[in-house]
Amino acid sequence: MKTITKKDLVDRIAEDSGSKRVLVKRVVQRFLDEIITELAAGNRLEFRDFGVFELRERAARRAQNPKTLEPVYVPGKAAQ
Repeated sequence: MKTITKKDLVDRIAEDSGSKRVLVKRVVQRFLDEIITELAAGNRLEFRDFGVFELRERAARRAQNPKTLEPVYVPGKAAQ
């Protein structure tokens, strides 16, 4: 398995489309910023044939420290 970075995607899109890398980087970053903004507003994003982005509330729970086996309280939080 290979890790692909945002830079890798930008470079690939710029090369395939013949667009300037700076422009592609700006568009990709704007797209990601919009996803973050919508999630922060509590909205759900659905991209057909790709996936869904939404925040879910995780309930508070009791866990266990693996080193000491001591019980620990884990507060609730929003998770993607």
